Amino acid sequence: MKRVRCPKCDSYITFDETKYQTGQSLVFKCNECGKEFGIRIGVSKLRSTQKEESKELDALTSSLRHQTSDIRHQTSSLGCLIVIENVFHYKQVLPLHMGDNVIGRYQKGNPANCTFETVDPSVDLNHCTVNVSHDKRGGLRYTLIDNNSNTGTFVGDVELQPRERRIIEDGTLFTLGATSIILRTSDIEEDHA
Repeated sequence: MKRVRCPKCDSYITFDETKYQTGQSLVFKCNECGKEFGIRIGVSKLRSTQKEESKELDALTSSLRHQTSDIRHQTSSLGCLIVIENVFHYKQVLPLHMGDNVIGRYQKGNPANCTFETVDPSVDLNHCTVNVSHDKRGGLRYTLIDNNSNTGTFVGDVELQPRERRIIEDGTLFTLGATSIILRTSDIEEDHA
């Protein structure tokens, strides 16, 4: 099943893509606002962010390598944040850029620059910030800051105080309300096996 978002109201429409051929044009009418819009079936730009599932037990290792490769492909030279799949949303990969990466719930018009889709009510629109900067040796430094959120930002089981700055490293797991995120820095080692 595929989901498309209404360009007017941001509601989702779900359809079975297996019933159509690549290149075929489809027209949808949004049940929420009545907007009609068209799409063309093809290779999704988001395909690399979705899980590749293996149907055979022997292909499990290969599948894990594909997932790692997809994450590496999406990881900018500065790293990324991986929003863990849970009851509120699908796994998402958010590339980082230099400076402030303001993390929050996606909503049309939200000025935060590192948003993800979720219906988790405990994630604010402007929940926290990951600042990417250079340290004194020229390496990258990742600093996590809570933006005075309603439900807090936790590293491990310790809540950051509003505007507290915490240096985080590759593999650090932090939590926004009920949503967990992992930092993957640019120095992910290649698997040569």
